[in-house]
Amino acid sequence: MRLATIQLNGKETAAVVAAVGMIPVEAINKEFGQQWPTELFNLLPLEQLEPFKEWFAEQGEETLDKLAVHDVEFGPLYRHPRKIWGIGLNYVEHAADLSEVSPNTEPASFMKPDTTIIGPGDTIQVPLQSERTTAESELGIVIGKMCKDVEEQDALSVIAGYTTIIDMTAEDILQKNPRYLTRAKSFDTFFSFGPQLLTADEVEDVLDLKVATVINGEIHRDNLVSNMTFQPQHLISFHSKVMTLLPGDIISTGTPGAVVIRDGDVVECRIDGFETLVNPVEDLKNQ
Repeated sequence: MRLATIQLNGKETAAVVAAVGMIPVEAINKEFGQQWPTELFNLLPLEQLEPFKEWFAEQGEETLDKLAVHDVEFGPLYRHPRKIWGIGLNYVEHAADLSEVSPNTEPASFMKPDTTIIGPGDTIQVPLQSERTTAESELGIVIGKMCKDVEEQDALSVIAGYTTIIDMTAEDILQKNPRYLTRAKSFDTFFSFGPQLLTADEVEDVLDLKVATVINGEIHRDNLVSNMTFQPQHLISFHSKVMTLLPGDIISTGTPGAVVIRDGDVVECRIDGFETLVNPVEDLKNQ
């Protein structure tokens, strides 16, 4: 199943991405007398998501055609996850870009606040404090089950789905001192995600996915998930042994390459089989 958050009647609401178009969950509820959660964040727990997928599959899209809407505006998938984990330098090639050694014993993880979140089409703002801000396309893992101390062989069972992410870094701030990482990652607009969540069963083999950072229509850098130093199962297991993971928590798995962004640029995250995530850029110093 593919899910999204769309603008409808002045509010953000969950919708199913179907061949006939976007089908709002609230319209499904009204038509069929159901009570499925109408906010995507509340639909993510697997005890909600799995029954919803089964029920939806039984209906047949011909019965849902009249509920579909077209030419929609997407929002971020949701705005208030409990946690956003980012993973630094998870491809050896990207570490070389920064003249750093790729971590090879433990993931170089960090956390971001939800005030960084924007959605598809929203504007990334290069802050006044930075002369060199980068954008980084990444595969996002969305957790679907409260879990602690998950072993790698069980890690895929706690995933609600995957999504496209563009993560930003004020690289010049970070290069002054590695202890400035949180500040360099936490400016408003520094985390875009969506437009679609692909449930775990939609991705046959996550390791086969190719992730590409694209600037102004040109691929800057791409790589396969299988070339990550720490692959998705390891990232889930590792972080679950640090703290309890909750439905809606996001693990942004690292980028194949960061690109410097400037006023007027357009950045994209392209991942095989996913709807492309696109965001324009403005530099606040030019305003």
